[in-house]
Amino acid sequence: IILLAEGRLLNLGCATGHPSFVMSCSFTNQAMAQLEIWANKDTKKFEKKVYILPKNLDEKVARLHLSHVGVNLTQLSKEQADYIGVPVDGPYKPEQYRY
Repeated sequence: IILLAEGRLLNLGCATGHPSFVMSCSFTNQAMAQLEIWANKDTKKFEKKVYILPKNLDEKVARLHLSHVGVNLTQLSKEQADYIGVPVDGPYKPEQYRY
């Protein structure tokens, strides 16, 4: 069956080459972005343009998926965060870093 769609979501959802874990991360990123836009719908925070997913949302998605791969993440202490120069709650990468 060949389906034509305007959006990439259908294409990704019907793909056969992506493991379900990768798809879960992708779909969770999309859902978190939609929730962020909806939560700010009356603030004019978002214009009608393309945005890069904020690092704090991307890191939240990563944290939500860590247990699936057997990882137990602990929170940085203030001392650790200060030592590496990041906020305790993230984001943990500099602005120029792209995921």
